[in-house]
Amino acid sequence: MPRTMQLDPDEIVQTINLLSRRIDERFPGSGLGRLCGRLLDVASHARERAAWIARPLLALRIGIGILVTLIVAGLLTTLVQMQMPTGGFDLGEFIQVLEAGINDVVLIGVAVFFLITLETRIKRRRAMDALHELRVIAHIIDMHQLTKDPERISGQVAATESSPRPAMTPTQLGRYLDYCSEMLSLTGKIAALYVQRFPDDVALGAVNEIEDLTTGLSRKIWQKLMILHGTGGG
Repeated sequence: MPRTMQLDPDEIVQTINLLSRRIDERFPGSGLGRLCGRLLDVASHARERAAWIARPLLALRIGIGILVTLIVAGLLTTLVQMQMPTGGFDLGEFIQVLEAGINDVVLIGVAVFFLITLETRIKRRRAMDALHELRVIAHIIDMHQLTKDPERISGQVAATESSPRPAMTPTQLGRYLDYCSEMLSLTGKIAALYVQRFPDDVALGAVNEIEDLTTGLSRKIWQKLMILHGTGGG
């Protein structure tokens, strides 16, 4: 039976590390280079976080198992020790006993469900915190490319007094936009690490949102690159 294909966190870290060096070599001291360094730190921690999320929390599971066993044993002991009144129940008393019994069963069921799902909720919270960090990074990457307008560099659009002054050649701008697109793609890959061995619907939905976000932002960058190539730059 073939092995299931999975993302390799080490490969992602190495790819981001190489990208960081490429940015520093072409744009030394740039804000984009520092942001890529931050992305590298996040990817390194993601490797450890994803491994922690995928591992079973044995101590927690043992503790929950003991508590659930005690709850169920207590319920069974109570049922066994119950004695019917010698005179029996009239209808009103029977309804009261039935309502009390149903309420107790519901409360016990809620408590057991809370304990059984505790591990998943702990892991989900940790994954969601990490995914929020990636979502913020994706928006910061978009901010870096926001004012990089190929039409302004090519002179097709007249600059105003408040317009950003182009500081790159068309070739440099093309590489800059390429780097932004690569960083967005890698941000989505880091997000996917958290759910490849943690099949939680809530976390998976958050990862899909990040992938949709990074894909949409990359699409805007590729539109700029097409304009840049159309003007003979890049």
